[in-house]
Amino acid sequence: MFVINETLSLPEDEIQLEAIRAQGAGGQNVNKVSSAVHLRFDIHASSLPEPYRSRLLALNDHRISAEGVVVIKAQQFRSQLKNRYDALARLRELILSVTVTRRRRVATRPSQTARKKRMDSKSRRGQTKALRGKVDPAG
Repeated sequence: MFVINETLSLPEDEIQLEAIRAQGAGGQNVNKVSSAVHLRFDIHASSLPEPYRSRLLALNDHRISAEGVVVIKAQQFRSQLKNRYDALARLRELILSVTVTRRRRVATRPSQTARKKRMDSKSRRGQTKALRGKVDPAG
């Protein structure tokens, strides 16, 4: 079982991990060893609760394909095991991001004192700017 938090976990067969060759600099190690990890997680076929699945699919994240598959490529480390843990940690963070429900903001109005204070500061500012005008030499 892949544990996400105390109340949520996924069967390991829902997550596909594949070892691939990493890209970029690294010389012989990168060219010969399949140390990078490609993680695939199908949201539609998962056992996640429906609200979490719909929130995941609604996310505007480049790691989620149009078919609803999360694709994470981990190639930061030289070790395949560390890359595997990194990919799983990133999947965990992605799923945890949709488990948190934000409280709805309640629209409030400024108090009468706050409105009066704002208008006073605006009129003071206007008077300061009016004093910056041209001085009339005649009068």
